Order: sequence, then structure tokens, then C-alpha cells
Amino acid sequence: MDNRRDFLKKSLLTLGAAGLGTSLASAIDFSTGAKAKLSINKGDVILFQGDSITDAGRNKQNLKPNDGNAFGNGYAFMAASTLLNKYADKDIKVYNRGISGNRVPDLINRWQEDALDIKPNILSIMIGVNDFWRTMDSGAKNTPAEYKAQYKQLLDSTKSALPNVKLIIIEPFGVKNVKHVTDAWFPEFPKYQNVAKEIAQEYGAIFLPYQQIFDQGLKRNSDGGYWTTDGVHTTMAGANLMAEAWLNLIK
Repeated sequence: MDNRRDFLKKSLLTLGAAGLGTSLASAIDFSTGAKAKLSINKGDVILFQGDSITDAGRNKQNLKPNDGNAFGNGYAFMAASTLLNKYADKDIKVYNRGISGNRVPDLINRWQEDALDIKPNILSIMIGVNDFWRTMDSGAKNTPAEYKAQYKQLLDSTKSALPNVKLIIIEPFGVKNVKHVTDAWFPEFPKYQNVAKEIAQEYGAIFLPYQQIFDQGLKRNSDGGYWTTDGVHTTMAGANLMAEAWLNLIK
């Protein structure tokens, strides 16, 4: 019964992200990265990678594609569900390998098994908020320049192993004045966001500007707690906002 309730809850959450090409696209400037949208082809393998925002409570013992239990309840689940419905004739496989707390060095350490061995045609990476956040709450030492060097190492190995992979580089975001995200995050955090943008440009990736997307969301509901629980992790509304924006990258 609990599994059935969980399934029904996720199914209802996904309905709001079910439309490709929604009005959000007209409100967001995607020109900060590659302008071309992605096509979904027969047999494509799509991989969502990142930290807790992508993880979203997934069952890490379940490594299957196209399985709700392996996706958690965040934006990756909502986007993947819509893709599997919209492209039912394409026989695609969609994976989630986000892990809570990860930084770029964590991705590097597990990249072979959790990315390269999967051989994705489309690879979506959302990483960076912890690379900055740990400098605030744990005294970690990691400058924007170091973050960029580590990110480049990750993508160099990716392009070497998967030269034709289509990359989506996602901007880390923070909604101000919600629990953890205070004025103390600024102006340092935007430097990490700029790195993600620069990385996308340098590697010919599509850049997904989630900071701008959440800023637009705040114009519709100015309560940051409506979109996130702590300035970073999303509510139902925030996860749906993210999924909608991700799906707008697809033709």
C-alpha cells in the first residue's frame, strides 16, 4: 500500500511537468550557453548526475533505468517521467545517479561506474552548490578556480570516453533568505555559478540557468519557502519548476 501511495503521489507531481515547450521558455534567457535544443533519438540513454537536489531521496540500491524507485521525488523524476511518456516510441533509458552531499571531486571518484560505464547519449550534470557551501559551513578550502579545474578534469575524461555525448551543464542556485542561504553567500557564490556558465561555453554544452529560473519564480510567489525548504533543496513547486525548465531544453 505504501508503494502504491508513493507511486500515485509521484504520478500526480509529474502532471505539472508533462508539457514540453511551456510558457516558461519565453520568460527565461537560455542564450548563456549553447542555443540549440536537444533531440531525443531512438535508443538514447539519458543520465541525470549531481548532488542531493538530483538524488532527491532515491533508492541507491536500485540502479535500474526507467524505475521510479531509483529516482527519488525531485526534478529528475518529474522530467524522466515526462520523457518516457512523450517518447514512448523511442525505447529510451533514463538513469539517476545523483548522490546527496557530492562535490565535483566526489563525481570524479565515482565517474567511471556512475557515468562512463552507462554510456549516456545525453548527460545532465548539476553540481557546485556543495563545492561552495562546504566552504561556509565546514571550513573546506575550495576556490572558484579550483572548482573550475576539477570540473574541467571531469569533463575532459567524459569527452575522451564519450566524444559524442550531449552535455547539459546546470547552474547551482540559491534562494536568498531561506534558512541557509543568507547574505553571507554573496558575492562569493555567484563566482561558482559563473564557473558553471564558463564550463558550458568552453565545452559546447547547453547551460541551464536555474538561478534565473528561480528568480523568475519569485516574481510569481515571493516567498522563497514556497520554492525551497532551505534555499537549495526544493519543495514540490520548486522541483516542478526545475523539471519544466529542463524539459524546455528538448526539441
